[in-house]
Order: sequence, then C-alpha cells, then structure tokens
Amino acid sequence: MKQFVIASMIVGAGLLSSAPVFAQSADAYRQQGLSYREQERYPEAIAALEQAVAIEPNNLSGRILLGWTQHKAKQNGAATETLLQALQLNPFNVQTLNALGIVYLVEGRLTAAIAAHAWAAILQPDNEIPSYNLSLAFERVKQYNFAIATAKTAARLEPTNPHPFVALALAHWGNGESSLAQKAYRQALSVDPRYSDAAFLNYLDEAGFSQDQIVRSKQVLQTVR
Repeated sequence: MKQFVIASMIVGAGLLSSAPVFAQSADAYRQQGLSYREQERYPEAIAALEQAVAIEPNNLSGRILLGWTQHKAKQNGAATETLLQALQLNPFNVQTLNALGIVYLVEGRLTAAIAAHAWAAILQPDNEIPSYNLSLAFERVKQYNFAIATAKTAARLEPTNPHPFVALALAHWGNGESSLAQKAYRQALSVDPRYSDAAFLNYLDEAGFSQDQIVRSKQVLQTVR
C-alpha cells in the first residue's frame, strides 16, 4: 500500500511538472512560427504553429495564428478549416470572425463573408475591420447603399487609412454617383498621395479588393486627375 502511494505521488508530481513544460513548448512554437512568418517562410511557420496547436488544442489565439498564416500562404481551404475550429472554441471572438471573414472574401464566398463580418460588427461596433470588408463584399454583390454606409463607418473609425475611402469611392461609382466617388477618392489621396499612381493600386489585392474592383478603382482615379 505504501509503495502504491509513493508511486502515485511520483506520477502525480511528474504530471504537474510536465504541464508547464508543455505550455512553454507551445508558446515557443508560436513564437517560432511568428518569426518564420515575418520572414515569409510559410511552410516552416505553418509547421511550427501546427505543433503549437497539437500541444494546446484549446488555445484560441494559437488556432487563429495558424489560420491566418495559412491564409497568407494562400492555403485558404486549410485556413477556413482552422478558423472554423477556432470559432467552435468561441463563437463570440471578433478576431476569429475578422480573419474568417477575410478568408471568405478573398475566396469570393461573399454571403459567408458578409455573415462573418456582420456578426463581428455587432459584437464590436467600434472595430473598423468588419465595416471595411463589408463594404467590399456589399459592393461586389451590387448592394451599393450598404457598401456606402459600411465604408463611411470604416472611414470614421479609421480616418488615417486610405482603404475605406477608396472603398467608399468604389461604392459611389457603382451607384452612379461619380462626383461623390471623386470626392471620396480625393479623401484617400489626402491621406496617402501614393494612390494617385494607378500602378500602386495593384497592391489593393492585399487589402481585400478583387481584381475587378482594382480595375474600377483605377477608372475612378482617371476621372479625379
């Protein structure tokens, strides 16, 4: 009996001592993954972050980091799966919804993108990310009044970012309001003069714009000059 108690104490002590080691290892993998991601070494970053998730499967931020890294590596199918798993852990987490909504937007799954970002906007009304992406999604489904309203909200929440103003210009343009589109685009130029260069607009794909939206943004720019 005494030997059993001693053995149990040893096993218990081993479990207790191993718990912090696992936690530190997961954190170390996350830091390693972030470091690789900053270097755009995406396969290594994903491998490290997958290890972190395997060690701490209920760590929400770990799954979000993995999902976003998969997205940056253009593995949007894997990113969607990872972020949906994160959403199951906490369906009220705005960071997860923002990331998932962006992945859906890039994939062209506009109804799903609108649903994810609308839920995020309800949960956190002062968050400019869902409003901005809602504007892009609504513009693509030709719901121009919604696109205008959400772009205005995003611009109000983040007035130093030119992207909401370009999105607003695009929404007005689609709605047949060329003078308002030009006014909005001039606001973007006042924030960042680089948007006077049509070639620079190609980088809008990194801001969630579709190729068609980039083409039409260039059309708006041509009328502003």
